[in-house]
Amino acid sequence: MTPANFPGMFVSESEGWNEINRIHPGVLKMLLAVVLPMSLLPPLMYAYASMFHPGQIFPAMEPAPGGGELLLVGGGFFLAEIAMVFLMADLIRQIAASHETSVGFENTFALAAIAPAPLWLASLMMFVPSVWLCSVTLAVAWVGSVALIRHGVRPLLHVADRDRARDIANSITVAGVVGWTGLMLLMVLLVSAIVGWR
Repeated sequence: MTPANFPGMFVSESEGWNEINRIHPGVLKMLLAVVLPMSLLPPLMYAYASMFHPGQIFPAMEPAPGGGELLLVGGGFFLAEIAMVFLMADLIRQIAASHETSVGFENTFALAAIAPAPLWLASLMMFVPSVWLCSVTLAVAWVGSVALIRHGVRPLLHVADRDRARDIANSITVAGVVGWTGLMLLMVLLVSAIVGWR
């Protein structure tokens, strides 16, 4: 998978996906090349938005959060994102197994690492101090993540039957929505804990 063929992965079950199957990257490689750098974006952008346009995307905190507080919230969220990718990879493996499809953890981890890429990239919109624009971008990112799941199930999980692949993709999408909601709640709890400690 290269940046050049990444756009094709949203609409194709071969472009980009076949290359991942050919290279068959291990968990460590996907973690270092995709998950870690992409997981840094939301915490960094949250810190940026909090410092440079407070109250315009997220509710303003009085007094404004300091560097140490932002580091604590961002660090906790970063670790939770990484843990969530591992959890999703295992859930994908279990979902596939429940549909009589046996697949290795490397493949499920690759799908769990690639699918949230639009959501991670959507955080870059926080450079613009607009709740409306960030919300629209997030909605588009969700459509992109769902498209990646739908087009990635057959090639990465080696599911030949289209109906079975659709059922697996639907279950993964539901699990992804639940996981993302959990991450957002964790973010709220971290910020609330910071406010409570003041």
